[in-house]
Amino acid sequence: MNWLSLLGLEAFAARWRANVIEGAIAAEDRLELARLEWLDQKQRLQQLLVLMIAVTGLTVVALVLLSTAVLVHFWESPHRVLVAWIVAGVWLLAWCSAAYKLVSVMRSAGNAFALTRRELAQDWRDIKERL
Repeated sequence: MNWLSLLGLEAFAARWRANVIEGAIAAEDRLELARLEWLDQKQRLQQLLVLMIAVTGLTVVALVLLSTAVLVHFWESPHRVLVAWIVAGVWLLAWCSAAYKLVSVMRSAGNAFALTRRELAQDWRDIKERL
């Protein structure tokens, strides 16, 4: 004997069953979205680490070459001065481009899990509307 149909609760149980299944599918989707965004965030963090090492190394090289350029500036030949300043300028340009890229990666790292947060906020709004 089916007590649910006898008491008229079969439709209520079916709605609950459908809601639980829908909730499980939604949770599965959100976990997949979070996993994908974690992979994206991990890649940005790896780029950040590599660029921080590059900026640090280029800073040391740029400062050494800039110091060398200043010392060479006081030597006799004007050609040595020109070459030293060109080399120092190239290293300074490399440092500036690496520092710019580092700043842009750091800014994009601040938007981690934006899609997941937006989906969870929408889910929360939907739940509050249903209640």
